[in-house]
Amino acid sequence: HVQLVESGGGSVQPGGSLRLSCAISGDTYSEYCMGWFRQAPGKEREGVASISKDDVPTYASSVMGRFTIFKDTNKNRLDLQMDSLNPEDTGVYYCAADPFGGTACTGGKAKQTDFSHWGQGTQVTVS
Repeated sequence: HVQLVESGGGSVQPGGSLRLSCAISGDTYSEYCMGWFRQAPGKEREGVASISKDDVPTYASSVMGRFTIFKDTNKNRLDLQMDSLNPEDTGVYYCAADPFGGTACTGGKAKQTDFSHWGQGTQVTVS
């Protein structure tokens, strides 16, 4: 049973950067479609970025060119590098995994309901 633990959240000024990490245990991410989601206060959880079993990334249009999702093979960890942050990026960020992930890992939109494993979340505040 895969377990996910996020870290790296915090507060940053607009234009700044943060790197989030998702430590994976109980299995290897090579068996899963992996994704990052975020949830702002009063809003639904939305997909930010996903990466397929063969390392093909997909990004939401709102973060394209600013965020990078990648796997740290040596550490069995999934990272999200976030640059040029703006206040609209504020929210709780969640790491997620699923053996299939719906269309998230085939170029489509990442949907919360398509992911079966979740981390506890980490807060990102841009102000």
